[in-house]
Amino acid sequence: MSTRNSHETYAGFELVPVRDVYEDLLRRTLSKISSDLARLIFIASTRDYNTGTYHHEGLASRFSPEKASEALELAHTEIFKQLAAYSLEALVEEIEIYACASRESAATIVRTWQILEPYRVTVPLRLNPTIVHVFVSNIRLALAILRHRQNPEVVDPSAASRLQLPGQ
Repeated sequence: MSTRNSHETYAGFELVPVRDVYEDLLRRTLSKISSDLARLIFIASTRDYNTGTYHHEGLASRFSPEKASEALELAHTEIFKQLAAYSLEALVEEIEIYACASRESAATIVRTWQILEPYRVTVPLRLNPTIVHVFVSNIRLALAILRHRQNPEVVDPSAASRLQLPGQ
């Protein structure tokens, strides 16, 4: 059965390539989010942490729940790989942009992220472990840089516990 766009339909949904759904997601949703880090966090928040399935009502109603999930997974992987390839300074800027758009202070976000590491839930399921390691390491470094910029005289307390005093 053909529709006006010459795509077939199944169960009331147009059968379109995932790339078309992905482009719709970019145009209607992701283009309105201020930074790549914020986009990553948004996409990760659409994933069910128990099943790994992505959910987006708008995409699901326009296409199908399955195509929406596939497009979100594709977008998640692509934006994650982009951020993993960012220079350290660019990643610091991304965190600053994200913090500025938040209702919380940058200092609170940096401190909380250093303790809880919530950025770990932004990791896509099927990804090379090396890319994940680079991303996590770079986020940690970027947070340390930001913390130092916010309060340069404060030394990381965990580093102080590793210092050897003379005579020890």
